[in-house]
Amino acid sequence: MSNFPWKTMIVGGAILAATVYAYAQFLPSANGPMGMHGQMSQGGMVEMHQQMMQGQGGNMGQGMHDGSMQGGMGMHGSMGGHGGMHGQQSGTLNMPTMPGQDAFGTIQEVVQLLQADRTTDWSKVNISALRQHLVDMNEVTLRAVAAERMLDNGIEIAVTGEGRTLEAIKRMVPAHVSELREIGWTAKSEDLANGVKLTVTASEAQSLAKLKALGFMGIMVQGGHHQLHHLMMAKGEFSMH
Repeated sequence: MSNFPWKTMIVGGAILAATVYAYAQFLPSANGPMGMHGQMSQGGMVEMHQQMMQGQGGNMGQGMHDGSMQGGMGMHGSMGGHGGMHGQQSGTLNMPTMPGQDAFGTIQEVVQLLQADRTTDWSKVNISALRQHLVDMNEVTLRAVAAERMLDNGIEIAVTGEGRTLEAIKRMVPAHVSELREIGWTAKSEDLANGVKLTVTASEAQSLAKLKALGFMGIMVQGGHHQLHHLMMAKGEFSMH
């Protein structure tokens, strides 16, 4: 191993090359100054470079060469990654699908269905009625108070509220009784001063354990009529409940 640092050897080589070049400019020859310079460039300089690249200097020089190549490839790779990213940005990106608000999304879906249906009678369409029904659903789902009392054969639920919530309760809960009967439950509703009392009992087709587990909102979502009712409301073919 050489005791001279590779940087010292490179600097020394550079000084030697500069000295030879300067001397060649003033030394007469048959080929002129440039002739000697050409010889040094093509002969002596090549030989000197080969000697310097041997031993430690050669190893370090090769390391620098390899490092430079790796750095260059790394940079190239990074630029390739940047190009790929740029390509993704400039290409077609996936668009969000969530509307941001559930009632907004429901109305948007219904309007799209109406627009796609060539038989839609726009003179009867009533999107405002659908919106008011969705407000009712929001009030009953999130604001109504549901006090449940378990019976030997079913469940009794006092659904109460005030203001806009009370209005929604009186529209939605009694109207849902007929839907429950159609799917096999035994149900009835009674008016209260501040709401509606809903009583549902189990039958042979519906188990008592399931009825109690469902509770108020589980009972209210029974049946697949809601989506169809929304479309019918928007078309003006079904009264709001």
